[in-house]
Amino acid sequence: MILPFYDSNFFIIVTIFAHKGLLFMLYRKKLYDAISKIVCDCKSGSLAYDAMIKALVRRLQEVKRQKAFCYFIGNGGSAGIAIHMTADFLKNGHVKTHSMHDPAMLTCLANDYGYEYVFGKQLELVAESEDVLFAISSSGNSPNIINAVDVAIQKGCYIVTLSGFRPNNRLRVMGNVNIYVPSEEYGIVETIHNMVLQQLVDELAQN
Repeated sequence: MILPFYDSNFFIIVTIFAHKGLLFMLYRKKLYDAISKIVCDCKSGSLAYDAMIKALVRRLQEVKRQKAFCYFIGNGGSAGIAIHMTADFLKNGHVKTHSMHDPAMLTCLANDYGYEYVFGKQLELVAESEDVLFAISSSGNSPNIINAVDVAIQKGCYIVTLSGFRPNNRLRVMGNVNIYVPSEEYGIVETIHNMVLQQLVDELAQN
């Protein structure tokens, strides 16, 4: 396309904005493509996305009635999501939560038992069968997340997993409900994990 002007400075500005728009559109397409391919399943088979959200809202309403707890665990960016949701589910969803990411506790357990047990050891001490564990891992293979889910299974907790990257990751088959994002980009996977959990707490707050 030939622009009907010749001011070189204005041409540079237009080019920059056009380029930024293209980058946004490309990233948005990657994000939308991954959202459209989210895979949700449970012990009995696959779940439609809407059915998954509704089922989890019902489960969380039961957790509220039983005055049970929700726990959120993750590493790195997933830890940020976990901490965020620990606050949102308590403040907006009115579900009891307990932070699994207290720095003193994490460093204590990592020092005494190893980092792979920082979440599992906490669950050994506090989790009950009525509680819900949200296990967040982009790779689905983080040892401390896998160990924590193993403990939660032994405790009889209800487990929701959120994973990405490879479809055969270990975490993907461990939960009562498993949410898998088919992307190998951290930003895409983490953004969608956060989106799913944010929608869940918003739906819970409205019901």
